[in-house]
Amino acid sequence: MSNRPIKVRFAPSPTGDLHVGNIRTALFDWAYARHTGGIFLFRIEDTDRSRVTDEYIAAAIDTLKWLGLNWDEGPEVGGAHGPYLQSQRLEIYAKWASRFIEQGDAYYCYCTPEELEARREEQKESGQAPGYDGKCRSVSDENRARYTAEGREPVIRMRMPEGSTTFHDVIRGECTFDHNFVPDFVLVRADGSPLYTLAVAVDDVLMEVTHILRGEDLLSSTPRQIRVYQAMGVAPADYPLFAHLPFVMGTDNAKLSKRNGETSIAWYREQGFLPEAICNYLALLGWSPGDDRENLTLSELSELFTIERVNANPARFDMKKLENINGDKIRALTLDQFYQWSLPFLQRAKVVATPITPEQELVVKRALPIIQERIIKLGEIPPMLAFLFTEKVDLDPESVAKYLDGESKRIIARAIDVLTPLPTWDHQSIDGALRTALIDELGLKPRLAFSAIRVAVTGSHISPPLFESMEILGRERTLARLAAV
Repeated sequence: MSNRPIKVRFAPSPTGDLHVGNIRTALFDWAYARHTGGIFLFRIEDTDRSRVTDEYIAAAIDTLKWLGLNWDEGPEVGGAHGPYLQSQRLEIYAKWASRFIEQGDAYYCYCTPEELEARREEQKESGQAPGYDGKCRSVSDENRARYTAEGREPVIRMRMPEGSTTFHDVIRGECTFDHNFVPDFVLVRADGSPLYTLAVAVDDVLMEVTHILRGEDLLSSTPRQIRVYQAMGVAPADYPLFAHLPFVMGTDNAKLSKRNGETSIAWYREQGFLPEAICNYLALLGWSPGDDRENLTLSELSELFTIERVNANPARFDMKKLENINGDKIRALTLDQFYQWSLPFLQRAKVVATPITPEQELVVKRALPIIQERIIKLGEIPPMLAFLFTEKVDLDPESVAKYLDGESKRIIARAIDVLTPLPTWDHQSIDGALRTALIDELGLKPRLAFSAIRVAVTGSHISPPLFESMEILGRERTLARLAAV
């Protein structure tokens, strides 16, 4: 293996949207390949076609592209070891399963699910670890004929030898599994479809994968994969190296799930998290560049990433930290970049037209700089700017009840008086006129004076900077809204 280039693989089984754990694995795979000058392989494990749909496969491909995790081999790219969808490789798995039977490494098992369950219950009652007991390891021709006559469809099981399996995990060190707790396992179902352990091991060997970075939940399946390598005739020196990544935990210290934190990357995308912010944050879940550094680009990650710096301890998902990183990334965008990211959100919310008109584009580009420092997600932009694109605002009832009382009538009337003849309509002039009239002359506190005007002009007490908003809205529309209250 030392003479081969480093090759890592991301091999999801997309039964839904890719989640935080999936993408953290893909990110570490990608970063390690880029850091070492190796190959990043993308493979789809879709043998369970009842759960893995074409829609989910397309979504997985789109998500990786959106995140900027480009692959060197796989769907849409091709390569020397395709096809890269396991559903298109069934003949390959069938061939290897047959070879294992011929070699004596595997055997047909005719036990029914009911028989297996009954024996498991007996094992539990007698204090044994539940697992397959090897009943079909040596089936006589007579019994095989009887089982066939009964209509039993056999599965194919791998024969586990006595002893144990020891391997080196790059993150966790030496790992040993006693085969008393790794019973003979199924390679092929009764309907002929391969199980994960067969397909993944065969593909990793044939696709020349050298390093397997994956979640800690798959640690216990490693002895089974190594057993398949042995049956395939792979020399121990050529086994892939394993690195099992730590769990990502929710705020309640349980494994991250929909119950204790949103897991779907599609959700974060819809909310308006930037792909680079997601990658930046996920890189810090179980890995650190050192020096307490937290702001990273993908390019910097590829330069700095090593498996040796991955921590074996579980990582805790912190939404506030992700939001802070996303806010920092938004503030670092140029105006043109910020506009390009914002436009789809504004169009989806029907705040602006599709395609956007030249007049609307001008307003958006004037408004974006005044909110860039204030938002943490792109999804906040449509409600924040919607008042600029309507002739009449719908007043927020909470804001009306709190800020538009009897005193507000006097405030707004005075504001109209000083704003109507204002020679220059810009935020500095608006600011100066209102402060003089309302604070200096009427003696009002700024919060009281300006909140009523903010609600009248924008519809809510939460808005972009008031005077800049009034400048962009224009004199005529601003005065009309003040007069309508």
